[in-house]
Amino acid sequence: MLHPSQILYEDNHLLIVDKPADWIVQGAQSGQQSLLESAKQYIKNKYHKPGAVYLGVVSRLDAPVTGVVPFARTSKSAARLSEQFRDRTPSKVYLAIVEGTPQSQSGKLEHSLVRKPEATKTRLALDTDHDALKAILNYRTICSHERKSLLEIVLVTGRKHQIRCQLAAMGWPIVGDQLYGARESFQHGIALHCGRLSLEHPTTKKLIDVSAPLPLTWPAWARFT
Repeated sequence: MLHPSQILYEDNHLLIVDKPADWIVQGAQSGQQSLLESAKQYIKNKYHKPGAVYLGVVSRLDAPVTGVVPFARTSKSAARLSEQFRDRTPSKVYLAIVEGTPQSQSGKLEHSLVRKPEATKTRLALDTDHDALKAILNYRTICSHERKSLLEIVLVTGRKHQIRCQLAAMGWPIVGDQLYGARESFQHGIALHCGRLSLEHPTTKKLIDVSAPLPLTWPAWARFT
């Protein structure tokens, strides 16, 4: 079950949690940790709810990725938050440790990506692909250490595996992400963390700005930069 320290924000309409590595947000199989079910159990225990607990999934992170994940606590909130994410109005800021060092301190990456339903990976589009989607992100190099770099990443679009695919396409695979060509292993999951989420509260309309610290399993040179 979720530890209270993993709760980043909570009220009657919204629950935001800090996802550990290798937990599945929704749809976990036997033997896998489900963030959704653990969050429901947290609500059930805290408020002594006798029946089923409603939580709506409005945004996800890949299983090996850590960091901020929001849930809606009512169906009305779920509809409003889902609309925000469809319109790409929330802001997500990620941190990643990559192999290599970008030549430019900061920049914008633009690719066309394809993700087939039966595929496990997202790939760069070919000229013959008619279902490609534009993928855009901005990055900034925070520091470098022993041929690795800590990047801050802000998504402009939100495609499946977008950050993982785009960074690998530049020759900067995320440490631990062997699916996308990383050579180095990582202690838990991969070195990709959703560190900050800003969105409009579904009922009060106030700006909610939530941060999640880097996991203790990340190297000290990244955590204390």
